Amino acid sequence: MFLAETAPANTIIGNVIVVTGAFIILVFLLRKFAWKQITAIFEARAKKITDDINAAEDAHKTADKLVTQRETELSHTREEASDIVKTATVTAAQTRQNILEETMTEVTKRKQHASDDIANERETALKDVKSDVASISVQIAEKLIGTSIDADGQSALINSYLAKLGDNNGN
Repeated sequence: MFLAETAPANTIIGNVIVVTGAFIILVFLLRKFAWKQITAIFEARAKKITDDINAAEDAHKTADKLVTQRETELSHTREEASDIVKTATVTAAQTRQNILEETMTEVTKRKQHASDDIANERETALKDVKSDVASISVQIAEKLIGTSIDADGQSALINSYLAKLGDNNGN
């Protein structure tokens, strides 16, 4: 302000007119030669910013969709894993039950087979004992009687002796 007080009034007005004229010429020249490039740069910059914002929003939406999809897949995977564990548990229980049943059946068969073998062996042993007793009885009877007994007599004597032997064992 100090300068404006000391300068003559027409110099100040002249300076304002010159500066205003220079500014108008500058604006005119800028508009004529550089305005399109400047606005194109600003528009390109604005478009790039808008595109970047849109791309970021699209990426965000895609990421949200992927997160939702992954959570759904994870939930399904957990359910499948749970089903697999349940199925494995049921299968293991069924297998265990089948193995126990097969084992019990096998044990029962073996017991029955052993009982049959014992019965057969007992029967064979009894037949052998009866045969031995019959043979010994015939020898004793021959010595006591002094004569030989024919086959019919021998058979009757053996049957009689075995019947007595069976009655003594039953009592």
